Amino acid sequence: MSTVLAFVEHEHGEPTETSLEAITLARRVATGTDSVLGAVAFGAEGAGVAEHLGAHGVEVVHHVEGSDDYAPQAWGEGLSELVSDLDAEAVVAPGSDRGHEVLTHAAAGQDLPMAANCTEVEVGETYELTRQRWGGSLVEHARLEAPTKLLTAAEHELPIEEADDATDPAVETFEPDLEDGHRRVSLDRLEESDVEGVPLGEARVVVGGGRGVGGPDGYDQLEELADLLGGAVGASRAAVNEGWRPHDDQVGLTGTKISPDLYIACGISGAVQHMVGCKGADRILAINTDPEAAIMQKAEYAVVGDLHEVVPELNEAIRGER
Repeated sequence: MSTVLAFVEHEHGEPTETSLEAITLARRVATGTDSVLGAVAFGAEGAGVAEHLGAHGVEVVHHVEGSDDYAPQAWGEGLSELVSDLDAEAVVAPGSDRGHEVLTHAAAGQDLPMAANCTEVEVGETYELTRQRWGGSLVEHARLEAPTKLLTAAEHELPIEEADDATDPAVETFEPDLEDGHRRVSLDRLEESDVEGVPLGEARVVVGGGRGVGGPDGYDQLEELADLLGGAVGASRAAVNEGWRPHDDQVGLTGTKISPDLYIACGISGAVQHMVGCKGADRILAINTDPEAAIMQKAEYAVVGDLHEVVPELNEAIRGER
């Protein structure tokens, strides 16, 4: 029986949200091709993902040894060798920076095409794909034909769905034949952000500020609102370019892609690049003086008004309710 692999990123053995999204797509492919659903994980704690993946129908976790620290070419080579060893039907990775990078190296190692940012797959001898292009501003329908199909799942576009029947995944160790050259680029160290609170990409509520905030001091009221709601503060590229907020706070195509329950956009016009970063939000509340601003057309809720008047009143109302 053939195998469909899901590449799983993890933090201390716990799979990331985008990896679970990728598993949803991988399971659909496995069902359509009558294949075993497997997972592949790297790093010293990679085997630990097994205890989290049984609910998602994963039958085997392939723990790749030999490169605990992230090294994109080494991980790509390890994945490439595992694909050859299993004669895998397909590999699905999360549409994250790391997922794309590792799968690109694996594709080069196998001389295979790769389809990025897929949202739907109809399996057959040739796969019929729906995928995002240009940061999600364009939807492409394409065909993919290859001995092993390599796909990434568009971030925050697929639900995290558990399988109808839970499994008890076996863990199998795989040690690829790596050379020193495969580690030419590797992770040297991690520097933790000194910003306290909920990380922007994980926040269930994000309060974003754009050029309309007027300056760095204007973010004080946005930070207060975020604190009251247990959320995080984001910013548009325009605000970051002005030096009002650090790049870590930027929401957009060249910043962080967020998927909160609620995104409160204050003084943000809604340029395409920004909307790419926040389109994963369940609901958008826009506060803007311009009723014709692009973000007002995308928002579920809109307040036409000056954020410097609206946000303080909103803060006061929330404090009053508490």
